[in-house]
Amino acid sequence: MTGMRLSEPEARRRLASARVARLATAAADGRPHIVPVTFAVDGDRIYTAVDHKPKTTTKLRRLRNIAENPQVSLLADDYSDEWAKLWWARADGYAGVLTRAEEIMPPVALLASRYAQYRDAPPDGPVIAITVAHWAGWSYR
Repeated sequence: MTGMRLSEPEARRRLASARVARLATAAADGRPHIVPVTFAVDGDRIYTAVDHKPKTTTKLRRLRNIAENPQVSLLADDYSDEWAKLWWARADGYAGVLTRAEEIMPPVALLASRYAQYRDAPPDGPVIAITVAHWAGWSYR
């Protein structure tokens, strides 16, 4: 299976079209952590919010990791048993955590435009803002 590398615009387009992605963070000691997230892409910025879904704590590891090490990756993919349809796209960049109401309102509006659940119950937790430094991807075709 050879496939082809995606151009940065195509990697951005495919990642932006995905409904869910995986956010990878790492602690200061390099210990990795990965979680599925909903997200919205705005140019070279990506936003994901801490939402209302039940969590064991509000002191989430992803937020602690970003405070210790702002380098993150976001990965989306499309798997199919028909391998000719396989692709993945990744955004590598630097994350910060937005907490003030005036900071989180625009990203939450973007998220609500993608996910009906956020229109009904907008996230009120922190928003992770990723500034993408590099887009990458691969497709079978």
